[in-house]
Amino acid sequence: MKTYTPIKEGKVREVYDLGDCMMIEATDRISAFDVILGSVIPDKGRILTKMSEFWFDLTKDLVPNHMITTDNDEMPEFFRDDYHRGRTMKCRKLDMLPIECVVRGYLSGSGWASYCENGTVSGIRLPEGLRESEKLPEPIFTPTTKAALGLHDEQVSFLKCVEILEKLYPEKGSLYAAEIRELTLKLYEKCSEYALSRGIIIADTKFEFGLDEKGKVVLGDEMITPDSSRLWPLDTYAPGGPEFSFDKQYVRDWLKENPDSGYVLPEDVIEKTSEKYREAYKLLTGKDFDTAEACHG
Repeated sequence: MKTYTPIKEGKVREVYDLGDCMMIEATDRISAFDVILGSVIPDKGRILTKMSEFWFDLTKDLVPNHMITTDNDEMPEFFRDDYHRGRTMKCRKLDMLPIECVVRGYLSGSGWASYCENGTVSGIRLPEGLRESEKLPEPIFTPTTKAALGLHDEQVSFLKCVEILEKLYPEKGSLYAAEIRELTLKLYEKCSEYALSRGIIIADTKFEFGLDEKGKVVLGDEMITPDSSRLWPLDTYAPGGPEFSFDKQYVRDWLKENPDSGYVLPEDVIEKTSEKYREAYKLLTGKDFDTAEACHG
């Protein structure tokens, strides 16, 4: 059996190059504050992969995506064992753009902190008097750079986004910047509308795009998972403070309260986090997450 070694290891994902395609694998690792924690969340990688698959299928009419299949039986033998099953996605190769396309529909997290400081988020002036977690008048595009592992992503303005892409793609960068902004807002509109119908608010999320062999913009990476999004239950939403969330904000909050933890989570926090991921999956898809089904279809 031919074996494979990741060509890239991120905070959570590992990427394999198979020549004509890529394998992207979601591990059970969890990160917070750009640090990989010393604990893992059981089945987290499989839940992330199934959620991304769900969203890619839902939005393929808006923008093409990189997903080929999540069926391990259609992958090389190396990816068919018990560990790899359910957490691996076979994908098209893309030239990934170095921009994380963050979109915010509600005022929270670093966006709230920035607003409190100067009334803006990523250089976008917002109305006075907004409360924490309040819905914005309209969603805003607040891109960041993609930092190397261990470094912090940096918020940039749209003009800076154009500048970065123009350096890489002369005479095309501004067009790519405008296109990924438009696609980001369209994707957010469609997905947030669907999520609301299922009782979940997507407060903010991020998308990543790349270029195919013809220079066409394609959606890549993951899509609206608890790792890349703030997900709130609609039935308890009450602007004016922090919201209960299905995402890893629970882990961030625990780490803030326990600065001497050494980035290792106790069992009760691990279990609670796992429950949140499973609950989000069930609400969005209408199905309980089943490990055996995720592994064997």
